[in-house]
Amino acid sequence: MKSPLTPYSNLKVVTACSLTLMLSCSKNDSAQTPHANSTDPFANEVVVHSLVDFDSTQQLDWLSSASADFSTKHQAQGKNLEVEFSSEHNISALRIQPNTPWDLAAYKNYNLAFDVDNTGDESIHLYLSLENPQGEIQKRSISLPVDYSGTVYFPLKGVEAETATGLWGDAPPWKTKDSHMVWRSWRASQVNLNTIKSLTFSTIGTLVDKKVAIDNIRLRQNPQTESDWLVGILDKFGQNAKLDTALKVHSEEQLKSAAQQELSDLAKSSGMPDRSRFGGYTAGPKLAATGYFRTEKVDGKWWMVDPDGYLYFSHGPANVRMANLTTITGIDYQAPEIRVVRDDETTPEDSMGIIKIADSVKQTRFVTSEVRNNMFEWLPSYDDPLADHYSYRRSTHKGPVAHGETYSFYRANLERRYGETEPESYVKDWHQVTLDRMRDWGFTSFGNWVDPAFYEHEERIPYFANGWIIGNFKTLSGKTNHWGLMPDPYDPVFTERAFATIEEIAENVKSSPWCVGIFIDNEKSWGEREGSVEARYGVILDALSKSVTDSPAKSAFTKFLTSKYSSIAQLNQSWNTELADWSELENGVTFTGHSDMLIQDLSTMLEMLGEQYFTVVHNTLEQVLPHHLYMGARMANWGMPDEIIKASLKYSDVLSFNIYEEGVQEHFWKFLEDVDLPVTIGEFHIGTATDSGLFNYGIVHAANQTERANMYRKYMASVLDKPYMVGAHWFQYVDEPITGRSFDGENANIGFVTVTDIPYPELIQAVKDVTSTMYPKRYGK
Repeated sequence: MKSPLTPYSNLKVVTACSLTLMLSCSKNDSAQTPHANSTDPFANEVVVHSLVDFDSTQQLDWLSSASADFSTKHQAQGKNLEVEFSSEHNISALRIQPNTPWDLAAYKNYNLAFDVDNTGDESIHLYLSLENPQGEIQKRSISLPVDYSGTVYFPLKGVEAETATGLWGDAPPWKTKDSHMVWRSWRASQVNLNTIKSLTFSTIGTLVDKKVAIDNIRLRQNPQTESDWLVGILDKFGQNAKLDTALKVHSEEQLKSAAQQELSDLAKSSGMPDRSRFGGYTAGPKLAATGYFRTEKVDGKWWMVDPDGYLYFSHGPANVRMANLTTITGIDYQAPEIRVVRDDETTPEDSMGIIKIADSVKQTRFVTSEVRNNMFEWLPSYDDPLADHYSYRRSTHKGPVAHGETYSFYRANLERRYGETEPESYVKDWHQVTLDRMRDWGFTSFGNWVDPAFYEHEERIPYFANGWIIGNFKTLSGKTNHWGLMPDPYDPVFTERAFATIEEIAENVKSSPWCVGIFIDNEKSWGEREGSVEARYGVILDALSKSVTDSPAKSAFTKFLTSKYSSIAQLNQSWNTELADWSELENGVTFTGHSDMLIQDLSTMLEMLGEQYFTVVHNTLEQVLPHHLYMGARMANWGMPDEIIKASLKYSDVLSFNIYEEGVQEHFWKFLEDVDLPVTIGEFHIGTATDSGLFNYGIVHAANQTERANMYRKYMASVLDKPYMVGAHWFQYVDEPITGRSFDGENANIGFVTVTDIPYPELIQAVKDVTSTMYPKRYGK
């Protein structure tokens, strides 16, 4: 057995050739080897099945849309389909559904491909959803630049489609001119697409109409698996080892030189004019100063007001920390004590910093994922000076590795970049550089999830504190649980854990006026705003299926129902059920159908659930942190039922939504004008996978870095012209690891800076363009 201090390169027992064998080597029962003179594996593509032929009059009957315009157009080689997606709809979609679902069970090792032209004036972030007869969906997306004309594809069957890589966006499987579609988010597990019921092309949250021409939707045989696919994809700096980009670092000397140049430039910066010490607008009116941040409506627009009484708009990066910038190495330890979780913990797994691993634990290491372990050209031996950046995840949310060793290339690069004059001095240097950047770039605050070291730094920037309510309380399950099960807020243990979390926040904040407000939790799985009854009210249906002795929520809902209905017979009549008595309801009920009155009651109970949650959180904050704004529940637009928005209004000082779209569409968010409360965007971003070296664009796609910057400008313009908006926070400060963050594999180009801590110049210039003008533009004077 090797010494536990042996360099990791000796652990890479799987070579490029053996990786191919391990991945079933993809001899590709149906695939053909490309022509010997061809460099593109699809130069001689083999079509195994044509899905849609727009020359067929019969197949044109498969097309439908209530939100996009479409027509066929004659081309030299036949008809194609021209589609105009409308910005007047939040989701503009074209559905293609054959009379009989496509039965693909006989085919193996294939990819879905289609030819597409971007015929509009802007790039298009195009989605394609595949639905099976059970209504389960896989969704992929891509950004197509202006004047794009080519073939778009993604593997659907075979090694490249089915290997569990632990990546949010997979590495392109073949070296081809064809464009690779990425997952909309995580790989949709257990969705059987042997039969496909429909295809849906769509756009989401666009600010202008988008146009494409689509043709030749087909299945193609997969080429042979490339021997170096997933092997050595990361260099020693955590960069894409197989692609050169404009900001790629090739040596430590180059990294240090870039750092010195930036430090010199930052030293010359005087920041933005007309700013108060808190970042407020000194050229605007001076309002009442309370010593803490508050909100006020001024001339028909909502504003925050800083502690000195100046108008304040909160803009800056969220997730300015290194807690979740590690990536899974493919190594684990046969030491169960390292995975113990206590019920009294207040920090969730993905928010934990570097966990030091004892040498005795390292002695028990083994390769738990050869696929993961082979992704790295380099990892330091345990006695290397850069081994301080190893850590551990006791559990993961997604991916093939349930728990294991991690490494932070970003932290390692900070040590290379700034050196280490005392233990972790490079972290202090990072704090100072980050603060200098914030001022130079014109940001007025940190967003959620900021390193608490910034709370008390001698040079301060306003910030938002945050906490998660975690613990051993009862939970409820919706149809889809994006980040985990929904807490049961009726459980007294939930109240206890809320107090513990908020009390810990208070100890860190120390009633500081630099703390703008408090975020508690994030993107809870309340349910969908639209869709099936199960999608909208899954958590309530789950509660009703439980016994009153097992579920505090069920007990509360039973009391509501028995007070509303005078008898079980009356409830049966309303719900179209046949319950024998109240005890049957108390023991747990499920439904085969949903009457209108049942749906109405489900809606009422969802609002009750929200009321209970917000009551607990608000009242605890009011008791422990009375001077700071409660920023609401950070609802995602996939999880913001009207009932929960309504429940939150009474208890939130500022509403918060994570809006991952191209901008804040006037029509879709118009309801917030009637709500008449200040609103902040807890998260948004734009990324690209074309010239960043990363494999995933992020949630909102740009065609390249230049367009990424332009899309940021347009997004912020759509925010600043809304009278209810008082802030917008970009997620996140640093690019995610190319090999995926440890908790869930997210690996997108969504940072202001690269893994080597080098800012993206196009995006930073766009930031300065926005921040230097946002106050006079918004105030209008």
